[in-house]
Order: sequence, then C-alpha cells, then structure tokens
Amino acid sequence: MKVLFATSEAYPFAMSGGLADVSGALPKALRKRLVGARVIMPMYDTIPQSLKENMRFITSISVPVAWRRQYCGIFEAKAGNVIYYLLDNQYYFKRGSLYGHYDDAERFAFFSRAVLEVIKVIDFAPDIIHCNDWQTALIPVYLRLFYGGEEKLKNVKTLFTIHNIQYQGKFGKEILEDVFGIPQSEQSLVEYEDCINLMKGAIECAHQVSTVSPSYANEILDPWYSHGLDSILRERSWKLTGIVNGIDTVVYNPADDEHIFAPYSAEDMAGKKINKQKLQELLDLPVTDDVPLVAMVTRLVSHKGLDLVKARLDAIMKFGVQMVVLGSGDYEYESFMGEIAQRYPDNFRLRTGFIPDLAHKIYAGSDIFLMPSKSEPCGLSQMVALRYGSIPIVRETGGLKDTITDSGAGDGNGFTFGDYNADTMAHTVYRAVQGYGDKEGWQILVKRAMECDNSWGASANAYIRLYKQLLK
Repeated sequence: MKVLFATSEAYPFAMSGGLADVSGALPKALRKRLVGARVIMPMYDTIPQSLKENMRFITSISVPVAWRRQYCGIFEAKAGNVIYYLLDNQYYFKRGSLYGHYDDAERFAFFSRAVLEVIKVIDFAPDIIHCNDWQTALIPVYLRLFYGGEEKLKNVKTLFTIHNIQYQGKFGKEILEDVFGIPQSEQSLVEYEDCINLMKGAIECAHQVSTVSPSYANEILDPWYSHGLDSILRERSWKLTGIVNGIDTVVYNPADDEHIFAPYSAEDMAGKKINKQKLQELLDLPVTDDVPLVAMVTRLVSHKGLDLVKARLDAIMKFGVQMVVLGSGDYEYESFMGEIAQRYPDNFRLRTGFIPDLAHKIYAGSDIFLMPSKSEPCGLSQMVALRYGSIPIVRETGGLKDTITDSGAGDGNGFTFGDYNADTMAHTVYRAVQGYGDKEGWQILVKRAMECDNSWGASANAYIRLYKQLLK
C-alpha cells in the first residue's frame, strides 16, 4: 500500500500549527507499519537553510493553472525516514509566511494541480492521496475532473481530512474559471451558499472524509460546530469518520527532552519537582511546591475558551495558585492577560509569542494545564500535558472529550466539564486545586496521566484500516 500525504505544512520544514505536527508524525508512524508513505508540500522560502542544503533537485515541470502554465521545481528531502517532495515556485511561495496572502486561492490551486502533475513524473505511484484541510481540497476535485484517463492516476483514491472546519477556503464565484480552471458546467461541485467553498468540493469529491477525533466527527454534523457545512456533511455522513490524532512521543518525552531542566518519567518523577522549581525561578515566581502552578499554552482567541478565562480569572487567582500563560492572539485577550499580570505580580506571568523551548519547560514544570476550549477538533496540548504529568482541565468537546476523562471517580486522567460556562469552568479548576492538596492522591493521578498512551501507533493503525477500506 502506498500513500502520498498532501499537506500545506509539515514538521520540520514549515510549521504554523497542529497540522505540521500531524504531517510530520503520521507518515513516520505509517512507515513503521510497512505502509509506503511519502509527503508532498510547498517549498516555502521560510524553510531553514540547513534543511534546504540537504534537498535533491529531481526535475521541473509545467503546471496548468486555469488558462496559464507555471513552473514547478520538484525537490526531494528525507526526514524521520520519510521521503518528502517539496514543490518550488518562488512567485507563489517566496512570501515570508505560509498563509494570509491576497492570492491564497491561486497559490493553493497551483499546489493542488501540481501534486497531480508531479505524480506522473516521480518514481512513486500512490494508491491513495491523503489530503489535508482546504489548501489541498482541490486535489480530489481536479482528480475527478481532469485525470480520470491518466494511467498513473485513474485508480487513485482520495481521503480528505478536516483538521479544523472553521477554515474552509471560501472565495468569490468570479474566480471559478480564471483561477481554479473549473468550467461553469462543474460549478456545483465547489459552490456552496453562494460562494466557492473548496472544503465543500473535497467533501463532495473525495472517496472518504475523516476528521481528527470521533467526537468532532459527530459535532460537525451540528450547525453549532460546522460553520455552515453541516447539511453537506449530513448528506455525505456515510463517508465521514473520526480518528484521534497522536503526539510524537520522541519529540515530547520528559525522559530525554533537551529543552527541560531535568529528566523524569512515570517510574521516577523526582525530576518533575526540579522542573517546577527551575521554571518558577525562570519566571521570577516564588519557589514553592505548596501551591499548584497552572499553565496555558495556547492561541489567545475566543474559541480556545478565553472568554471563560477572562470572566473568571480573578476568581481562579484567589484559589491560591500560580499561573503562567504562553501564547499570542487577539488584542483583547493579550491586553487582558497583561492587566492580570500587573494585578497579580507575585503569582501570574504572561509570555507572548510562540516559544517552543519555553513551552516544553512549562509542560514539564506545571502541575495543572487549563484548556477550556469552545471547540477543539482534536487538540495536542492536552496529550502533551499528560505526557509531562501536567494534569489537564478541559471542556468535554472534540478530541478533548476523547482523550481526557474526569478523575472524580478515582480512575480518570484529568478534570472535565461539559457546559460552556465560566462558573462551571471555575468550579472545575477549584476541584483540581483541592485535589492537588492531597499529595499522595495527586502523585497517583500524575503517574496515571503519564502512563496514558497517546502515541501515533493506535491512530496509524486506524488510518491503515481506513486506507484498506478505501482500496476495497
């Protein structure tokens, strides 16, 4: 079985969020299970030069983009025993950032068409193209419209994975032919609610559709979560499934993580206390083990539950906790967190930006990890927190519901709440703080959390079963 994983970002080449983690880890896990998995992605100018130096130029081709043809250089690289194809076009990808450009529609139309053209010239014949998010949503559409007669492509199946349904690739209908190269007669494939919706096109044309947790697969059939796509998803629910993501247990391993202050494991947790002490020193917080250190590593945006946090953060601070927040996002929440830092100079710290080294130190040094998301397709942070023994507090939604169970009955791995309500969240934080006071019971909970298996193994096996189903 051969799978080509098409993605707009992948670790270690280009990263803006969780998709890069998945794109870097899942193909590696598939290869360990004897699946011929390779990755194809754009060659951005932001890729580190050290990685570019180890790439090999294969060839160049001409790619149709509506009425014009564009150069595409094909480079090959290797990372984690996985072969990557990186597609070069400086006009589209020498931008300084991955997304957010005025012509993103054309950039990823080029990439989607290029993926199919590249398959014709490389020494790899995939049985399945695994597409991810709206940037690759045109691949199943183009495959249906233009490549049915191509010998190397006519039997290829497509799987489209929705990582976050909020971002759908919506554009005006006026660019249907001029940018996407789709004739008016086929407009219905990508038209939805009076605009071009590329994710809708992928749901329509892909042979199977998946999303990143079973709970999220159910939730996106509901208008509250679907951002308008619930009707088409209900019509195509027979092809929809949910598979929870995993985490890279090599990158996230407290036993030999070079970013943290001291190694530790579920069998020997002595280093956990050292990490907390050193983190407190780094953040200029009072060094004490008597109070729990609560952490958030998150984008500061509303769907991460920041409105709940904003409503009750004063109350939470009065529970007698220390707290550190690492992230960036909306001005409203950044400025609020800054005000809280000034209001509680002895026990609250805010660090803005994306700082991977500090994130690892926070996971290792914190006692409690707060993640009260309004919606969360899968979430990786709660699984990383478990790995490092920072007990998650989560709202029961999406992948949070599938990976964290409440420890109130003595057998869970965190603390959960259902209602999207600030008081309910605050009460759940209070329960966790009270639990921290029982040192013996807390150590049992931390050990149980660290022993949870959220590696890519089970997830990769689930994808393999789905691939086999596709090929039948």
